[in-house]
Amino acid sequence: MDILAQVLDRVRLGGTLLFHFELGHPWHLELPARPYALFHYLSQGSATLAVGQGQEIHMTEGDFVVITRGEPHMFYSDRRAKPLRIMDIDRSSPRLGVIRHGRGAKPLSTLICGNFTVSRPLFGSVLELLPPVLLLKPTADGGWLEAILHRMVSESAHERPGQSVALSRLTEVLFVEALRSWIASLSPGQGGWIGAISDPHIGPALKLIHENPEQPWTLSDLGHRVGLGRSVFSARFTKLVGQSMHRYVIERRMAEAAFLLETSDEPIARIASRVGYETAAAFSKLFHRYHGLSPGRYRAARQSNSGERQADIAGKAAD
Repeated sequence: MDILAQVLDRVRLGGTLLFHFELGHPWHLELPARPYALFHYLSQGSATLAVGQGQEIHMTEGDFVVITRGEPHMFYSDRRAKPLRIMDIDRSSPRLGVIRHGRGAKPLSTLICGNFTVSRPLFGSVLELLPPVLLLKPTADGGWLEAILHRMVSESAHERPGQSVALSRLTEVLFVEALRSWIASLSPGQGGWIGAISDPHIGPALKLIHENPEQPWTLSDLGHRVGLGRSVFSARFTKLVGQSMHRYVIERRMAEAAFLLETSDEPIARIASRVGYETAAAFSKLFHRYHGLSPGRYRAARQSNSGERQADIAGKAAD
């Protein structure tokens, strides 16, 4: 099992391009807080990114940055310039047009902006594990980034059938490639369970937990399976994943149960058994403690929300 592929498949990751800026010095852009991650690609020139209470990052041509929590931020060549405030970053038209800003003096900069969205927030832990600001510098094999973004810009230039789906799929590929680059840059102990996937001992243990969440895993059992003693395995797992094995197993079971409740009509007792609980009562008590709703109420709420989303999509398509 490819753990990361499974998680990304289940979160319903999507997104699109939002803006394509051509910026002439001096210029200044302000972006408000948004309920999703935002990405920016500086395809030409340079810029300063300011996030939160003063963190500044100097960006050069080819840099790609993700504001993973959607915090308010700004880009500028001169902070004293009058800002162009993007009060509502959602575009009403699917067509991506070029927005020119600044006085037009050189050096010129080109900035492509878009978003990453997660339709199942409870499975959005991948974004939560990323740093608030993820900056990727160009690499020798970084042609994938420019190729994907250029294809997205081309796709957005003209309204065509299936455009929103194409952009969503391209955005998903963009996120996966950015995530791979980030994972490759991690040092041991960084990145939570994502970083721990590559560890020769903890990676196989995570795979076992994901493949068989219903098993009554113990430290001794898993440690033996991956070639480590109980105490060494426990310490290594906690250090690399950021939580104990017992806690991780419970979270994995609750995530799997939530997914099954949302996507299937299986009886709750059957789902309880599939995630390792002998009785529906024991499962329901823990599920309520973890998710704040009983399994039945969670299923009704999530399936209702899914139906509303589908109706909204159908209504937009008919307009």
